[in-house]
Amino acid sequence: MLNKNQDIKLHIDGMTAEGQGVGHFDGQAVFVKDAAVGDYLDVHIILAKKTYAIGKINKILEPSPDRQALDCEVAGKCGGCAYRHITYEAELGLKAQRVEDAFKRLGHLDIKLDPIIGSEVDGYRNKAQFPVSRDTRDNSPLIGFYAWNTHRIVPCMDCKLQSPIFFDVLSIVKDWMTEHNISTYDETKGRGLLRHIYIRRAEFTGEVMVCLVINGDDLPNEAELLDELKIGIPRLKTVVLNINKDKSNVVLGRANKVLLGDGYINEKILGKTFRISPLSFFQVNSKQCEVLYKNAALFAGLTGDETLLDLYCGTGTIGLTMADDVKRLVGVEIVPEAIEDAKINAKVNGIDNAEFYCGDAAVVAAQLDIKPDVVLVDPPRKGMAESLIDTVVSMEPSRVVYISCDPATLARDCARFESRGYHTLRARPIDMFPRTAHVETVALLVKGEYYNEENS
Repeated sequence: MLNKNQDIKLHIDGMTAEGQGVGHFDGQAVFVKDAAVGDYLDVHIILAKKTYAIGKINKILEPSPDRQALDCEVAGKCGGCAYRHITYEAELGLKAQRVEDAFKRLGHLDIKLDPIIGSEVDGYRNKAQFPVSRDTRDNSPLIGFYAWNTHRIVPCMDCKLQSPIFFDVLSIVKDWMTEHNISTYDETKGRGLLRHIYIRRAEFTGEVMVCLVINGDDLPNEAELLDELKIGIPRLKTVVLNINKDKSNVVLGRANKVLLGDGYINEKILGKTFRISPLSFFQVNSKQCEVLYKNAALFAGLTGDETLLDLYCGTGTIGLTMADDVKRLVGVEIVPEAIEDAKINAKVNGIDNAEFYCGDAAVVAAQLDIKPDVVLVDPPRKGMAESLIDTVVSMEPSRVVYISCDPATLARDCARFESRGYHTLRARPIDMFPRTAHVETVALLVKGEYYNEENS
């Protein structure tokens, strides 16, 4: 059994879902951050348990052929990227393997995946939330990201994954904080004003939203900040205060106060225009979002005569991109603000065959008197409740298109559908989040008799 502070030689032969390398020493699993499959390492054990251990790299004795030079000063320090130290080709292989393993090991389903679709690697994020604090050495503003598994801020204002305009916004806000001595929130004491700087930029329209999350009701010296932002950010459309007085680590509060513009930006996806508010869910990779939605539509196999039920519809983006190809679109979402945006999005795009309902997906879906031909689901990371799966199955759609950000819960839910007469016909991983450990997957489940017909 391994002991804390022990040094060992370790070959890395696998990767966890979180992007940590895995090796084995005398039959015991050892997890090592920033390792690559194929590495031979000198590892220092920092935590030792009966069944596993955690180590850190002392020295790379023989590097994996997948390794590449780091191109970011905070790589390995901030909690964002997991795969900046390996080639993108290797990263895509790991992500595809993760999805395949989930289906086999967790869902006990033998699915031949469609090839994974990669993305542009840098500059793809249209959204970022930057925690703020003060440097204990000189009281200067600290803006960046939390270190891995902590709430310690690693200074970083020019993340490679994000639009360069984010750096310009942060620079303006930092100068304003310094000039007016704006206090920052202390999580331990629950005091201080500014908690996060939250920025969104629409990839296809270029519109920029700046949202300041504060522990209060008003922003001191706001006029000066607005003047600087208007001068320095050419496509600035709106500035919003988000009020969050809760003593918690939840980033956003429920109340917003618009300081400039109308409180939202517009984005175009597959020819449709969508309103994005501070609390709206929207995919962080706009270009890859189009790829995802095209594949979801392909799996849905729409002909123009179908009723499409879109569960967890958010602001209606996925369903509305398919509205021209269905007879009726019904969307369900639990967030009231998102439903209001969905209704506006339908109106803005001249879509009159869509209707949206607010409430828990399982409850509302059970109450709706419809017989959908296709059901589209895009649940949160925890996946679908079994009660919702039962409700969907009771509606007897011929197809279910399932979009998932977690291969484990996707595989679990596909197995549950399988036991109820639906079979997973296809699944395709789509990398929405390069350099991170996350991967999106779209899967097609087909009702028994249709499955036999399509699979013959």
